[in-house]
Amino acid sequence: MFEVLVYMFENYFESDIHPDHETLSKELFAAGFDQEDINGAFDWYSALESMSEESDAQLGTAGIRIYSEAETKRLSADSLSFMMFLEQAKVLTPAQRELVIDRAMALSQPEVGLEETRWIVLMALWNQDKANDYLFVEDAMFNDNRPTLH
Repeated sequence: MFEVLVYMFENYFESDIHPDHETLSKELFAAGFDQEDINGAFDWYSALESMSEESDAQLGTAGIRIYSEAETKRLSADSLSFMMFLEQAKVLTPAQRELVIDRAMALSQPEVGLEETRWIVLMALWNQDKANDYLFVEDAMFNDNRPTLH
């Protein structure tokens, strides 16, 4: 499913091309993706869109995020560090961080690594029209130098 999401983002959403659901499904199937993965990607992205519309109002900025056991088992240490880095750099708000965590946990794979987390952050920020933040994350995605947290 994750590969479908990346393909959709690179080939459609980043270019601001939004074909209807049926057309996109046919094109993804023709590109070699399994229908179950396509449907899963559509559900995942629909949830991202609906969650992106929710307000930051319910989350304060003074708290500390404690990850659940399930989250620490699924999200790699690099992923958690990357999200912390982005939040400290004021690229992610607490609500956006929660959105990224939710969408990472919704993936069907057993572990979510740094690469997947970077893509999820990128999709979330792009979906919320955060162009400046998007550019920062894009640079982080394609730059092999990892941030150092002190």
